[in-house]
Amino acid sequence: MLLAFSAGMVLPIIAQSVADSPSRTIKVGKAEVTALAIAPKGDRVLAGTNSGAVLCEIESGKKVHTFAYGEDGATAVYHVGFNDNGEFVVLIGPSGKRTVWSAADGHQEKVITPHRWIPDPRQVKAMGLEMSNSAFDRFYQQQEVKVGDLTLRAVKDGKVDFIGPDGKVQRTLGYPENKDQHHRAPLLLWEDQLLVGTDDGRVLFYEVR
Repeated sequence: MLLAFSAGMVLPIIAQSVADSPSRTIKVGKAEVTALAIAPKGDRVLAGTNSGAVLCEIESGKKVHTFAYGEDGATAVYHVGFNDNGEFVVLIGPSGKRTVWSAADGHQEKVITPHRWIPDPRQVKAMGLEMSNSAFDRFYQQQEVKVGDLTLRAVKDGKVDFIGPDGKVQRTLGYPENKDQHHRAPLLLWEDQLLVGTDDGRVLFYEVR
């Protein structure tokens, strides 16, 4: 803990750090993980991949549903999300096409207009999802998160760089199992956890303290 002095007062400043090893690993399959979301109740993780999406229980790691996304000839999912009560999930693919699925039974909703919570094209653009780039480039949309004064950035080979305020890399998380040098790990901060997706179908949970 660092101490900062201001107007005669001593105020604690918590310097956040990320654990060296994951405290939990969930295997969602063999496909490359491209996007992540946590259910509103905090009990499930939704992983978009380059071959659909998978919903898993966080505590047990058990697979709940697999969503076989396929729109406009593409199977890759690069944005995933839940509605407010976690009853439905939305998947967005390379063309920006959105599909809604039931988190209860895994079935696709045939009509999406009743689901006013799904992102419209303007909201999709506001998310920073690049619609003009190639489908390959659009796989990776969760490339940076902030942890304290550090910027965590997904880089080639599936690695994650920890970049200080001076712009210098202070630390790197690496994954020897990674097979694709082009993989950019999706990053998600959830409560006191950093989630990282790998190119071999794993979601890694690191403690942030």
